Amino acid sequence: MTLKQNKKPSSPRYLRISIEQQLLELFSCQPAKNRPSKPIASYPISSSKFGLGTEEGSYRTPLGLFMIGKKIGKGMPERMIFKARKATGRIASLGGEEDHILTRILWLQGLEPHNKNTWSRFIYLHGTNQEELLGTPASHGCIRLGNKNITELFRHVRKGDLVEIA
Repeated sequence: MTLKQNKKPSSPRYLRISIEQQLLELFSCQPAKNRPSKPIASYPISSSKFGLGTEEGSYRTPLGLFMIGKKIGKGMPERMIFKARKATGRIASLGGEEDHILTRILWLQGLEPHNKNTWSRFIYLHGTNQEELLGTPASHGCIRLGNKNITELFRHVRKGDLVEIA
């Protein structure tokens, strides 16, 4: 399912990521209740091929509640390669063995004691050159999305929006 809306969100967004389903769902929160309604979009993802966890250097995907701490890459072309959160000026081809961070970055900040180190572990939602692996655990800790999907998602979320990885 893709999101048809092109305007800025009028209410906060909530992202729920299912590790079991390898799926990200985007919700628009109801302003009065500030609770998610039905999903307005869903995207296949890849979580870590090393499993789940919060240990420094483990390359595992953390669980729990997070917020989008920073959005990086606005206006960059699709498949732009990022190194240390900076655009390199190089466009990646799809496929290959290297795990590139592409297109856009939504940098996660952990909100619970067990995942507070998420920011310093550089855990992101980002585009990938390995789109053929979406739907299976294949990343090095981050949540990978297709490049068109991360571009769309980036337009419809704000810094501070909540993310649940379960």
